[in-house]
Amino acid sequence: MTHWSPQPLSGPRYWVRKFRHAFRGVRQGVRDQSSFAVHLFAALAVIVAGFVLRVTRLEWCLLLLCVTAVLVAELFNTSLELISQTITRDFDERLRDALDIASGAVLLVAVGAVGVGALVFGVRLAALFSAG
Repeated sequence: MTHWSPQPLSGPRYWVRKFRHAFRGVRQGVRDQSSFAVHLFAALAVIVAGFVLRVTRLEWCLLLLCVTAVLVAELFNTSLELISQTITRDFDERLRDALDIASGAVLLVAVGAVGVGALVFGVRLAALFSAG
């Protein structure tokens, strides 16, 4: 497994390797987790809606921060799930609690993102439907 082999900790090759591993991690999250795919679909819907409804620069910043927060939370949750499966396949209350807490974090950030989306898109959608 070359991922952990001792190699120089500086220079351009070091950074290329770090980014390669990071992109591999994102790819694994997308490929192996159905919930990540759902969040990714929602993120694309938000981006399309942002263009269609012509959100402001500040609103773009808020929307992109929320989308990023949800995707990052999901990746952290996935990594904890993989670590727990590596530790043991047997039931362990502490692992269950840790995984439930991580899932709760994803839920909270997703609910917050929906709230921001409702505030940003709600007025525009209401105006669009009332005018039509």
